[in-house]
Amino acid sequence: MIFSHISDTHLGLVQYGSEEREQDVYLSFNESIDTSIKDHVDFVIFAGDIFHVPNPSGTAIVQMANALKRLKQNNIDSFFILGEHDISRIRSTPIPYVYHNLEFSRYIGQGKPFEYKGNLLVGFDKIRKAEISKYEGRFAQIDQAIKEHSGHKILVLHQGISEFNKFAGELQSTDLPKNFTYYAMGHLHDKEFRNFNHLSGPVAYPGSTELTTSEGIKETNKGFFEVDISKKEASLNWIKLETRPQFSFKTNYEELGNFMDEVIEKVSNFKRKSVVEIKIQGEKIETEFIQSQMERLQNNTLRCFWRVLSNHDVKSSVFLNRPSVIDDEMFRLSVNSLGSEQIAKFAIKELLPHLTLTQIKEATQIILENYENFKKEEIN
Repeated sequence: MIFSHISDTHLGLVQYGSEEREQDVYLSFNESIDTSIKDHVDFVIFAGDIFHVPNPSGTAIVQMANALKRLKQNNIDSFFILGEHDISRIRSTPIPYVYHNLEFSRYIGQGKPFEYKGNLLVGFDKIRKAEISKYEGRFAQIDQAIKEHSGHKILVLHQGISEFNKFAGELQSTDLPKNFTYYAMGHLHDKEFRNFNHLSGPVAYPGSTELTTSEGIKETNKGFFEVDISKKEASLNWIKLETRPQFSFKTNYEELGNFMDEVIEKVSNFKRKSVVEIKIQGEKIETEFIQSQMERLQNNTLRCFWRVLSNHDVKSSVFLNRPSVIDDEMFRLSVNSLGSEQIAKFAIKELLPHLTLTQIKEATQIILENYENFKKEEIN
């Protein structure tokens, strides 16, 4: 038996305001679905952040519906949980519930064991850091309840594990229930999996299916896992998806002209035009010269950016288009500025994503909830 583990599809993301980048997100997502059908997987797990915002566009909603329809037509069931991008802070029904109600897919994010073809599936929607302590007891109960099951036991979570990423970590691996044979994770956008001695199976992040704004511009591969559970231990096969190439280069100002020749040669042979960032090291520079060199790239790229670096740190930045946001770097700078890792996490990880999407009601709700928690802690 084989299943696909797909996460962080972020359907509806329109990076740089570009229609092409929106289509890129749909193309990679549909490739993961088509490959799963071609490989005759038995079922599919979507581990959260199906959509980029809680109120996605009609196009994004239809893209997901069509994908689930194709799976159903090929007798492939699917299961999903919700990530933070799928959940609104204000009271509203999450859009993915529609697929559950129409029996296109099954929602398993409430932490209740569900038996499917001899295997147990348990999922939890995104748990905010302030609420994690409340789930310790639930994790223990679930662990005990599934312990004696003879088939595979799959836990689906949309959380950051500190051993994978200390900045995005919300749980330690030791916080996880111990008796699952596969931990289908979402939230972290880079592919990685590890085995821990205290857990019964691998903890796996397939990564996002396309580069998102928070990841910056970088040369990387995107994909998903096909997981074989025919034997006692889960066996992982990572499937690479065809995504738009993205590159971040660094050069000295004095060498920019010759270096640009090399960049143009590298990016001109791809089927889809690249996204390119050039970091330029130098003290005495002429902006007009840099702009003229960047213009050489425009026919070979979808988007191109540049910024100037000092010898020690970023001194100034100039972009031809809107810059990417680098979460880890912003978090580091916020900690330095605010003097508190806790406040920085609240500002960058919780508040900023909603503000950048002009979700004022959701941002206000976050502030109010955080204030109420602060008052409770002060009283205690």
